[in-house]
Amino acid sequence: MLVLTRKPGEKVLIGDDIVITIIENRGDGIRIGIDAPRGISIQRAEIVQAVSDANVEATHAAADAEERLKAALGIVSPPPNEEPTP
Repeated sequence: MLVLTRKPGEKVLIGDDIVITIIENRGDGIRIGIDAPRGISIQRAEIVQAVSDANVEATHAAADAEERLKAALGIVSPPPNEEPTP
């Protein structure tokens, strides 16, 4: 990891087409501006982690989730020994 000290108005260049500009120092944080090509995704790490955690949680359904969903939609399941009708 490269660690730099920068002042407001100073810039950091990444490659040929990404520019990070220090906008303002606010005591408990800084404001930065990022100028990058449209095809480059810029995301806050904590948001990416929260979405990833939510997606993992969504894959863990309760054992009776299907039956509760069917009940909520008013769908009646056939008894276990009967064949469903098409």
